Amino acid sequence: MNTETHILVVDDHRDIRDALAKYLVKNGYRVSQAENAAVARTMLRDAAVDLVVLDIMMPGEDGLSLTRELRAQGNLPIILLTAVAEETDRIVGLEMGADDYLTKPFNPRELLARIKAVLRRAQALPQKSQATPTDRLRFGPWIADPAAMEVMAQDGTPLGLSTAEFRLLSVFLAHPQRVLNRDQLLDLTQGRAAAAFDRSIDNLVSRLRRKIEPDPKNPTIIKTHWGGGYAIAVPVEPA
Repeated sequence: MNTETHILVVDDHRDIRDALAKYLVKNGYRVSQAENAAVARTMLRDAAVDLVVLDIMMPGEDGLSLTRELRAQGNLPIILLTAVAEETDRIVGLEMGADDYLTKPFNPRELLARIKAVLRRAQALPQKSQATPTDRLRFGPWIADPAAMEVMAQDGTPLGLSTAEFRLLSVFLAHPQRVLNRDQLLDLTQGRAAAAFDRSIDNLVSRLRRKIEPDPKNPTIIKTHWGGGYAIAVPVEPA
């Protein structure tokens, strides 16, 4: 593993941080440590980090809050560490966009394997367009406002989308006219912990089409590429 690959371990237990850092350094990674979300935020601002290993339960600001903030800013890979009793928090973390999770106590070798897998997937994903997260975007007869998580018609009439539908649409808008397969869509919307349910992407695309397509049976906005995946087929422009 390239020693330039930089991992940030965020956990309020020093013994856990130290043990993970020692193991990951031994396996060729550069590692920084943070005892809480505030310190982690400073490190992320001042240094280039490739992946965050983040404990959910920490005094003060918890890992879920930091996950939400990091995902709103971009696609930095996040692996959550959870206790057995934190199943609800784990699910919420994945819904917020964490890439994977590991339940304490765990074998460091398993964490290493998950880090490698998440980094491989992140490197394989297509790059986003240059639009910022706050740009309003016009596509077909619709305008999307990422900051407000809203979609509206040209006359301002709002379109009711669920969080999952808006997240999927945002992925298509960030990669205009780029074919994305199911694995990539899962990575970009839910994290690969959802891999066993890859057909759910097809169902989600169908639900989104029913709301944004003039004729959902003959879609012109989000097209299927047989054997490849899906792509938004209309121009995406600043509104």
